[in-house]
Amino acid sequence: MALTSAAVLASTLSVNTFAQTETSQNQTNTQQTNQSKQQQSATAPATANTFSGNYSLKFDPNANYTLQAIQVRGKVIIVRAYENVVYVAHPQDPTYESMNIYIPQAYFYGQTINGYTVDTAPIFMPNAIGGYMPAKAMELGGMKVNTTDPSEVNFPPPAKDKERAKGDNRQAPAKDGQQPPAPPKAQDGQQPPAPPKDGQQPPAAQGDKPMAQGQRGHMPPPPRGERDNDRSAAMKEALAKGMIVVSPGARGRTLQAQDGSYYGKAPAAIVDLKAAVRYLHANDKAMPGDANKIIANGTSAGAALSVLLGATGNQSAYEPYLKQLGAAQASDAIYAVSAYAPITNLDHADAAYEWLFNGVNNYKAISVNMLDYNVQRSYTTGTLSKEQQEVSAQLKALFPEYVNSLNLKDANGANLTLDSKGNGNFKQYVANKLKESAQHAYDADPQRFHAADYPWLTLKGGKVTQVDLDKYAQWVERQKTPPAFDALDLSAGENNLFGNATTNNQHFTEYAYKHSSVNATMADPEIVKMMNPMYYIDSSNKPGVAEYWRIRQGAKDKDTSLAIPSILALKLENNGYDVNFQFAWNQPHSGDYDLPQLFAWIENITKPTELQTAPTKDKPEARRPRAPEPRPTASTNPTQNAPQSND
Repeated sequence: MALTSAAVLASTLSVNTFAQTETSQNQTNTQQTNQSKQQQSATAPATANTFSGNYSLKFDPNANYTLQAIQVRGKVIIVRAYENVVYVAHPQDPTYESMNIYIPQAYFYGQTINGYTVDTAPIFMPNAIGGYMPAKAMELGGMKVNTTDPSEVNFPPPAKDKERAKGDNRQAPAKDGQQPPAPPKAQDGQQPPAPPKDGQQPPAAQGDKPMAQGQRGHMPPPPRGERDNDRSAAMKEALAKGMIVVSPGARGRTLQAQDGSYYGKAPAAIVDLKAAVRYLHANDKAMPGDANKIIANGTSAGAALSVLLGATGNQSAYEPYLKQLGAAQASDAIYAVSAYAPITNLDHADAAYEWLFNGVNNYKAISVNMLDYNVQRSYTTGTLSKEQQEVSAQLKALFPEYVNSLNLKDANGANLTLDSKGNGNFKQYVANKLKESAQHAYDADPQRFHAADYPWLTLKGGKVTQVDLDKYAQWVERQKTPPAFDALDLSAGENNLFGNATTNNQHFTEYAYKHSSVNATMADPEIVKMMNPMYYIDSSNKPGVAEYWRIRQGAKDKDTSLAIPSILALKLENNGYDVNFQFAWNQPHSGDYDLPQLFAWIENITKPTELQTAPTKDKPEARRPRAPEPRPTASTNPTQNAPQSND
C-alpha cells in the first residue's frame, strides 16, 4: 500500500488512559426501558429488519479526509483523518456502523516511522464499547490543519502539572514493572528508547492504598479515561509509534427502531466489529498499513468483544448477519488482542462469581447508566438475604464441574481442577497469579508496599510467600448480588444484551431461567454461544484465532470473578497461542493504565526481522508528491457524513 499529498511531521506521544465501566446487575427493568427510549439514534431504522443504503466499501486514500495535528511529548504529528467511514454497504444505523481512520501523513511521503513503513505499519483498533451499549467511533480530537500550509501548527506549551495529573510519573525510576522516565528527545520518525519490560504498573499512590480488612474505603475512582478527560491517549500513542489507528463504532443493546423494536441486541456488536475488520482486509492494497497485523483493544465489554473478535475469525455462524449488512467479502480474522478487564464467558460468569465471593455477604453495588461515555454511577450497600445466600451457594456448586470439563493445564502440564467444595489446584493457580502481582508491586517499590494493608497475603524476607483467596474475597468486597449477570428478575445489563427484536430482556443461563422470579423467555442458545469466545478457542481453528493475546485484570476488579480471565488465558495457552496475562496490582475495573508496556508488547509482536524485509505490495495509488490538496468541504459521499459523538 502507499499514496500521496500534503506535508509531514512525525514522532511519538505521551501516556494517558481511557477506560469504560461495566453496567452492573442493579439496573431495573424500568431503567433499561428508559435507556432504550433514550437510545433512539437520529438514523435509527424504521424496523429491526430494515437494512438501507448502498454505501461504497472502496477506500480512497486521496478523498474525504482532513488533516489533523497532535502533539506528543513536544513533537507535532500530522495525521490524515478519514472520519465517519461506513464499513458496511447496508447499515442499520450508520451513526454507529462507521469508523474513524487515522494515518500518519509521513507514510504518504514514503517515510519510515519507528521502523515501520507504509506496508508494515500495524493497525491499532480500539473501541469505545462499555456495558454492551451502543458506541460511536472514537475521535482523535487533533488540531485542524490548513491543507494549503500544514506547517502552520502552533500548540501551547504543555502544562507540567496537567501532565503529572495524567499519570505521566516521569520522575519514577525505570524499575521492572514501573513506568519509565521520559525518553530523550528523538528525531522525527525515529524510535525512542524502549519502555521497561512488560509488567505491572506502578503501585498506587498513598491516597489510593486499600483499607485494612473490615474498613470501607471511599468510592472507587472513575476509570482513568474519564478522570483524565482524554480517551484518545492510546490512539495518539499508537500514531506516534507509527501505527495506523482505526476506531470502529458498533450497535448496542439499547438501540430501538422507529417502531419500537430492538436492533442492537446480541450478536449485533460483534457482527459490526467483524464487518469493520473485513473492510480493512478488503482495502489492504489501497490503504497504508498491514491488515494482517490488526490489534484489537478494549476495556470491560469492549475487551470482551475484542476477545470474541480475536477468537472467532472467519467463523460461519456470523456469516448470515454479515451478509445481511452487506459486509465486505474478506477475512474478519485479526492478529492480536489487548483486553483490559473483559466481561466475558457470560453463561458461566454467575457461577464463577459465586465461586470467588460465596460467603461474602455484604456488598457495595454499583448502578450505572451509560450512553457511550456519559456515565452516571450510584452505589448501594447492603447484605445478602437468606434467599440470595442460597442462590450463591447453588451457583458456586456449579462451577467445579465447568472448570473440570475444560481440561485446563498449567505450564508444567498438570491438570487444573476443583473439588466439589471449590478447592483445588485451579484455585491455587488464581492465588498464584495474585501472588505474582503482589511480588511485582513489592519489587517495584518496597518502601511503598505495606503488607499490613493486605491481610490476605504473607510477606517474608521480601518475598510474597502465600495468598489466601478466601481472605482476599472478604477484603476486596462483593460488588454484585447473585446471580451477578443473569438476574432472576431480568434486571441485569446482560439480560438486556440477550433480548431480541421484540423482547427487551431475556435469560441466557439454565439456572436463572429455571429460578426466574418473573415471566421470562430464554435467549437463543446459538446466540449465547456466539457471544462466548470459549466455544471457539481450539487448535483446529488456529487460522481464525488471533496469535497474540495480552490480558489484564485489575487485582481490585470485582466486576467479574478473577477466574474468568484466568480460564480464558489458560484455554488460549493450552491451545498453543502466545498469551501475556497478569493481574494488575491495585487496579480497579479500568483499562489503558499501562500504555508504555502495552505498546512495547505491540512493537515486540509486530517487528520481527521478516517484517522489515517483507516484499513491497503493489502501490496503485503511489504518485509523486504533489501540491497540497484543498481540504474537502461538504462531502457527496454519505460514508463521510455520519454524525459525530459529542460525548
